[in-house]
Amino acid sequence: MIKTTLRVALITLLATASSPEAQAQQRIAYVDTEFILERIPEYQTVQQQLDRMAQDWEQDLTERQREVEADFRAYQARELLYTAEERQRRRDEIMQAEDEVERLRMKYFGPEGDLFVQQEQLMRPIQDRILTAIENVATEDGYDYVFDKSGDFLFLFTRAQYDLSNRVLEELGIDVDQIQGR
Repeated sequence: MIKTTLRVALITLLATASSPEAQAQQRIAYVDTEFILERIPEYQTVQQQLDRMAQDWEQDLTERQREVEADFRAYQARELLYTAEERQRRRDEIMQAEDEVERLRMKYFGPEGDLFVQQEQLMRPIQDRILTAIENVATEDGYDYVFDKSGDFLFLFTRAQYDLSNRVLEELGIDVDQIQGR
């Protein structure tokens, strides 16, 4: 959502900033949303929660896959002892178990899977707060456009004086004086 909004803003900027007068009047700044997110305690908590969920689901899938592999090895060891009908029934059972593992993998990790849904639900409030803070800072400081440095846009050069990331963190109530490495 943030990236889409920023792309629209860039297109608008390029369309409206063609004249030298317009360029002189427009104020542009940027933020680094990755930098901001990494310093929001809620984000760290949500990320840990999502990591735990993913780890639990991956462990479940690994166990199920091992069971399928063990069933297959047992089938191979006794294959010659089965009747043709029993062989077909066992192969079908193993294939169903493999299909179930793959179905669960998609349910957990697919494009519309549980992890994606949980991430969307848990991250949405944090993203909304960041966007609101960016809008507040941009309005308060008189910026026309604010871009995300951590997005898909390529910034060949940026001046630190136009980086609003610390101002956005302050707007979010985070003490920027305690932040290291910035």
